[in-house]
Amino acid sequence: MTDADFSNPFGTNQEPPHRPDPEPASDPRLAELEARLSQALADAEKAREEYLRARAETENIRRRGQEDVAKAHRFGIEGFASALLSVKDSLDAALTVENTSIESFKEGVEITSRQLDSVFEKFGVKAIDPQGEKFDPHRHQAISQVASDQEPNTVVAVLQKGYLLNDRVLRPALVTVAQAAGAPTP
Repeated sequence: MTDADFSNPFGTNQEPPHRPDPEPASDPRLAELEARLSQALADAEKAREEYLRARAETENIRRRGQEDVAKAHRFGIEGFASALLSVKDSLDAALTVENTSIESFKEGVEITSRQLDSVFEKFGVKAIDPQGEKFDPHRHQAISQVASDQEPNTVVAVLQKGYLLNDRVLRPALVTVAQAAGAPTP
């Protein structure tokens, strides 16, 4: 077989079957179909452009969202850090004072502590001071058990306050708990 045999599927001596000429352009059905095809192609192109615009806008929104999340991670504590600056200024000022009395030093520490409490309150940081409360393993960390007149598993002493951030434990309170009567002392 030669290349010519492959190019003519009807064989080397046969001509392709004759196809009738398309209907003349004056046929109203053909003109209507051509008009509908043109309109469909225009509508398809318009839909394609709208799709590409929507896709680009979606990509822009996704990118802006990622940038916003990155900024939130980097600068999320900006307000908190800004509020702490006044506390830092107070501590620095206290360190520069010479020849201070114990009373004035104590007063300065109390003022600074109130400033810090104010910052904590503003940002939803609350102290956990469970003295006399029932032991809660989600908010307290028991260091030891001691014999006590209080009900078993009651917090007898708070060794270190704990802290919550909007009701989420930042640090549990370190506590001593009353042991049950007759329990061996560890």
